[in-house]
Amino acid sequence: MPPFLSDRIASLPKAELHLHLEGSIQPATVCALTARHGVVMTEEEVRQRYAYRDFPEFIEAFKWVTSFLREPQDYALSACDLAEHLLTQRVVYAEVTLSIGVMLLRKQRPEANFEALLRATEPFESGGLRFRWVFDAARQFGVDAAMQVVKSAERCNSRAIVAFGVGGDELLVPTKEFRPIYDRAGEIGLHRLMHAGEVGGPEKIREAIELLGVERIGHGIAAIHDPALMDLLAERKIPLEICPASNIKTAALARQLRRENVTMEDHPLPKLLRHGIPIVLSTDDPAMFHTTLNEEYANAARMGLREDELNRIVEMGFQYAFLPAGETRRG
Repeated sequence: MPPFLSDRIASLPKAELHLHLEGSIQPATVCALTARHGVVMTEEEVRQRYAYRDFPEFIEAFKWVTSFLREPQDYALSACDLAEHLLTQRVVYAEVTLSIGVMLLRKQRPEANFEALLRATEPFESGGLRFRWVFDAARQFGVDAAMQVVKSAERCNSRAIVAFGVGGDELLVPTKEFRPIYDRAGEIGLHRLMHAGEVGGPEKIREAIELLGVERIGHGIAAIHDPALMDLLAERKIPLEICPASNIKTAALARQLRRENVTMEDHPLPKLLRHGIPIVLSTDDPAMFHTTLNEEYANAARMGLREDELNRIVEMGFQYAFLPAGETRRG
């Protein structure tokens, strides 16, 4: 158990809502993937690839890892790896983001990959770990590519796909251009997500909400620069998916605070939470950021959150999950 974290919080069943499959692949599994495709690597070499100084370097590492996800069986292996890891963290419900935009860019069939993921996670479902999926477009690929992601979700026609999101470089492509894509996603019954206010300013968060009807914000730490936006998030109960280790490792927090060196104690999570903004705590890319969900709760404790506040965050993970009304939320 990580320091700063009580046994009681560590033992609670948890939900995780901001989690990228491709960033969850542990070094040993990466080695298995690379070997499948003719590249022999040691776990230490993979860890060196998982070391970076800023957000652009992280994106390059992410692209490198995904280059070895080439066939449905590669995705199945990664899903099993993730499921086994989540069980160690007492996670009973996960909304996992899939980089469908990258699959399409690489001329893969997302429907075949998704079918493999469903088969791979089915045994874990019967054991009490429920998976739901978010189909994600990369912002920098543009709006036409994003629409193809929505169409792929429509072809899959699965109740296990609960949301459409846009990640990637939030400084590219005006938010308003994605409006028809989000409208289409809503028409086919998908919830709406977007990465915003991670490295961009608070206006990116406001645009996502007001122009696209986004229901949860990925990261959103830039909200601290706009008190009126903080009020809006609190009043409308729009959660921020906060990933503390990610914000440190990608230098997103340093960018927001306009400082070169920041520590976990500098994170604005307590300020955002105490303003009344719903917070769901997540790992983002746990293998790449060398973290776990319990370590993120320990990070929150390190920031000064009380036991009752940590408990409330655990509850909000289920409260703001994209589950049908009336469905059991906790395991």
